[in-house]
Amino acid sequence: MGQQHLEAALPVGVDPRRHARALARVHEAAIAGEALPSAPRSVISESWSRVQQLGIDPDRGASSPILDAAELEERRRESALAPLLPLLRGGLLSLAEQAAHIMVIVDAAGHVLWRDGSVPVRRRADRLGFVEGVDWQEEAVGTNAIGTALVARQPVQVYSAEHYVRAQHDWTCAAAPLHDPRDGRLLGVVDLSGPASTVHATTLALVDAVGRLAESQLRTAHLTDLERLRGMAVPLLAKVSGRALVTDPHGWIAAAAGLAPADRLPLPTSVGPGPLWLPAHGYCVVEPLPGGWLIRLADSGFDSGAAPPTRVSLDLRVPGEPMLTVYGAASEWTHRVSPRHAQLLYALAAHRNGCSASQLSSVLFGDATRTVTVRAEVSRLRRVVGGIIVGRPYRFADNLEVVVHGSSIAG
Repeated sequence: MGQQHLEAALPVGVDPRRHARALARVHEAAIAGEALPSAPRSVISESWSRVQQLGIDPDRGASSPILDAAELEERRRESALAPLLPLLRGGLLSLAEQAAHIMVIVDAAGHVLWRDGSVPVRRRADRLGFVEGVDWQEEAVGTNAIGTALVARQPVQVYSAEHYVRAQHDWTCAAAPLHDPRDGRLLGVVDLSGPASTVHATTLALVDAVGRLAESQLRTAHLTDLERLRGMAVPLLAKVSGRALVTDPHGWIAAAAGLAPADRLPLPTSVGPGPLWLPAHGYCVVEPLPGGWLIRLADSGFDSGAAPPTRVSLDLRVPGEPMLTVYGAASEWTHRVSPRHAQLLYALAAHRNGCSASQLSSVLFGDATRTVTVRAEVSRLRRVVGGIIVGRPYRFADNLEVVVHGSSIAG
């Protein structure tokens, strides 16, 4: 979670009941397609638009599937959120019980994995269908803090009639997304939910703060694992001729020989022993190590004889998860790129003859003067994708077929 403005659903000093009545009038006008008496918050307006396009019924919601007991237990075992349970419970559970709330932990697919807190509120949630194993995404139950945080990738508080489905108007919820600091992957959401009468402007800040602590715990565990791998890697690389490096499973570099210092090597989503093509280094050989990989570059005593890549695919169909795939004659490389790099790649795909720094600046920022920023971003991108992007002007390499799926890019 980066530093960001937290917008509470209840403005400071505003009477909750009066605010709930005002929200109800806005909600009814939106459902009826009438002029709104006042504008909802942007995060709510955008969510309402999404769920209306999905055809969600404001009276009944949609069919929300529930995992069976075996599926739920399997997801709990596999979830990277499981080690965070003691911290999340320690930071939120006592408050949840005292303030008539429940703490809910949801995976990246929107399924409720754990639910703790006030017994009366849990019974009330049962009647709503807000139970362990249920799918609580927007597309299942409309606008809500959990589902909307999963889409918006930011902390969200939803109060009363800001919920799209009327059955949820008696609730207030505050949720914060949780990310894996090793690769930025969305792991899920932590949420505090309770009766609308218990709404408080500081709840969102608390949930966000505890979420940051949880991510910090994951970061500390990762650094510990990387240091352990480094202790094994340094003597190992001393025996390897040529350029080589040792990484953890996510590409974080523990040690390197014959290469400029770097923190991370972008690895494909699936890595196995044997030959591997990496855009930044060409063809390599990968060998497994306990807790990571030994990667020997092509000048380390082998000849792959492989042809260069021929096709690039930029997939923008999943919001917030742009994926780049590079195809070669004998292998492929897939990597999740940042939204900014996705914008750059999209712009270059749309201008196959190339763009100058000022042209890219106009496309990305609406300002042709931000060329320094553009050059820095292209430099960072080329460290990831290597020779598929060339300069003078900036463009995809001439021999590549470039395909784009989808066109929605978050800034």
